[in-house]
Amino acid sequence: MGNPEWVALAGAVVLCAGVGIAAQERGLPRDVTPAMIEEGRALFRGAGLCGACHGRDGTGVLGPSLADTLWLHSTGSYEEIVRQIVTGVPQSQARGGVMMPPRGGSTMSDAQVRAVAAYVWRLSHPAT
Repeated sequence: MGNPEWVALAGAVVLCAGVGIAAQERGLPRDVTPAMIEEGRALFRGAGLCGACHGRDGTGVLGPSLADTLWLHSTGSYEEIVRQIVTGVPQSQARGGVMMPPRGGSTMSDAQVRAVAAYVWRLSHPAT
């Protein structure tokens, strides 16, 4: 019948591929889930400190709006949003005039950053 370890490994690969395909079929970036978006929304408005500059709804206050298709420091892809949150925007590169500290000045974990990025991505890519 086959080696049980290989059968289990093959099943895991198929399952992981299925998750990525399911996300893409929903119009979401690979590995992004609706649960991540909801977690990201809560972090954005709370412990992530994002709402302090970008506004509670992401339409901008001190920092730029994240709820439109105009991106100042990237093309707005999910992975670029993740990188932007992790690295921040130094004052010397801040096109809007306001710097952003790495992780928005918060202590978010990598998983939390990915959740916030999922929410920010969703703000500029409304569900159809």
